[in-house]
Amino acid sequence: MLSIESVTSAYGRIEVLHGVTLHVDAGEIVTLIGNNGAGKTTLLRAISGVQPITGGAIRFDGERIEKRPAHERVALGIAQVPEGRQLFAPLSVKDNLRLGAWSRRDADVAATLDCVYALFPMLRAIWERPAGALSGGQQQMLAIGRALMAKPRLLLLDEPSMGLAPNLVDQVLAAACALRDDNLTILLVEQNARAALAIADRAYVLETGLVTLSGAASAIGADARVREAYLGI
Repeated sequence: MLSIESVTSAYGRIEVLHGVTLHVDAGEIVTLIGNNGAGKTTLLRAISGVQPITGGAIRFDGERIEKRPAHERVALGIAQVPEGRQLFAPLSVKDNLRLGAWSRRDADVAATLDCVYALFPMLRAIWERPAGALSGGQQQMLAIGRALMAKPRLLLLDEPSMGLAPNLVDQVLAAACALRDDNLTILLVEQNARAALAIADRAYVLETGLVTLSGAASAIGADARVREAYLGI
């Protein structure tokens, strides 16, 4: 579904990605693990179109998309849940969700909203509350729900467990598994490497803008280098 081919990207004169190559197959959860500053968020932003690349190619369903603007990538079926959630704080839960479907012209928006409420029942109960008044866990559920309102085929999840209590982390990652079981493809960036590897099908280790290790998530989790550097073992 997604192919990243020798992608480079920079902020000004500082190159952050140095030729990243990876792929994501339909129906997978693929996780990117690595230290802060490794380039994980930059790569997700490059895929969604909010960070330009300086070299390489990004293909979605075989079509090159690196020159397409972000809103066109959403229409193709790519949605990102950004690090830090970036909700519209004064707006209600329901209005934040409906904004996720702003580009849709089909008649199924209400049905998608019901699906989001089924995935996160808490949101239905607080649908009138301003997003800025929610707890961290509620905000993360809302951010994921907003992305799902675009009816994506590829969901880019950036640090969904950030700032959450362990039981809420479990809920959010369980939701990711449920989405995969419903045939949604997910590329996951997660500092909690242990939790990410537990739910992922495959994994890539990104270090200083380069992929240094890749394979089945179980094999990556068993690798001595990963266990020492990222799992504290």
